[in-house]
Amino acid sequence: MTLVAAHQPNFLPWLGYFDKIRRADVFVVLDDVQFEKSGAGTWTNRVQIRVAGDPAWITVPVVRAYHGTRAISEMQIDSGSRWREKLLRTIELNYRRAPYFDAVYPWLASLVRLESDSLLEYNMNAIQATLTRIGLANTRLVASSSLDVRSRATERIIELVQVAGGDSYLAGGGAQGYQVDDRFAEAGLRLVYQDFRHPTYPQQGASQFIPGLSIIDALLNVGFEGTAELLRTGAAS
Repeated sequence: MTLVAAHQPNFLPWLGYFDKIRRADVFVVLDDVQFEKSGAGTWTNRVQIRVAGDPAWITVPVVRAYHGTRAISEMQIDSGSRWREKLLRTIELNYRRAPYFDAVYPWLASLVRLESDSLLEYNMNAIQATLTRIGLANTRLVASSSLDVRSRATERIIELVQVAGGDSYLAGGGAQGYQVDDRFAEAGLRLVYQDFRHPTYPQQGASQFIPGLSIIDALLNVGFEGTAELLRTGAAS
């Protein structure tokens, strides 16, 4: 079985994102899908961390002064403010007493400070660096824009899996709302649901465990090896 997964290139994503990469043989980075212009942002440019014991958003500001639609690969970071240093200060203030702050923060700061105007490049640099540090660099990452698939919805997913050389598709937990499951069997593909069960670990400063935070919460609390162990077994080392 060659298992293919697909997802947008999110900003410092949560553990479930990396679990999907861990399980897949090929991970298709959906870089040519539309960036949602309305609202405060998407998981592509924001994520939650723990602030004063509660979940709170951290955001990469993007340039929104454009007409029509843009793909994620076309999105530009708005570098008009010192947002990188403000973001790092927020992390430092809320995690400096975390057990692995000294070991992880310098590495994390280098990712946040990356000087790039491309949201895609910025996010992929962080994702690939994280994969390397937690031992998941063996999964093959492929940009959807390189596969030249132009169909939509479920048919597009099916074609992406086929063109990427897969015979099975790993769907995330929210996929039931937008894909037609029967079409995978009709196309000769096996459909596998991720069914990610969020592991718990000690969260410094939180009165009760907060699931769904950026992976940096796990990294700062249990370290690189501990985070890798969480993804392997669901228990912090």
